Amino acid sequence: MKQKTVLGLICLSGFLAVAIGAFGAHGLTSPQAKAWVETGSGQHMAHTLVLFVCVWLQTQGYPKARFAIPLFGLGMILFAGSLYALALGAPRAVAMAAPLGGLSLLAGWICLAWACFSRKETLHEPD
Repeated sequence: MKQKTVLGLICLSGFLAVAIGAFGAHGLTSPQAKAWVETGSGQHMAHTLVLFVCVWLQTQGYPKARFAIPLFGLGMILFAGSLYALALGAPRAVAMAAPLGGLSLLAGWICLAWACFSRKETLHEPD
């Protein structure tokens, strides 16, 4: 996928995190539903910003950072998406997706660490 497309999708993800968070704060009355949306939108936004970091790291000589992008994306969809769905009245069984999303987010962080640790050193790089 072209970098401009990835960046555009990341921007839309940020938009959705803000819009859904605002909906939760102003459009929901249930305290539990508000809490689900607050948790989901917080993780959604945090990992949207990490996606920008992944793209930036690729431009800085960390090409393996690209492998973390789908893990973070899937994790955000499963984790935040399941919380959003619960807040809107989905069956409690949907909550089973949240731990899988959390595992995907954790895998994204491990993948990003691997990308950083496996970078080949250059002669001009300071210690």
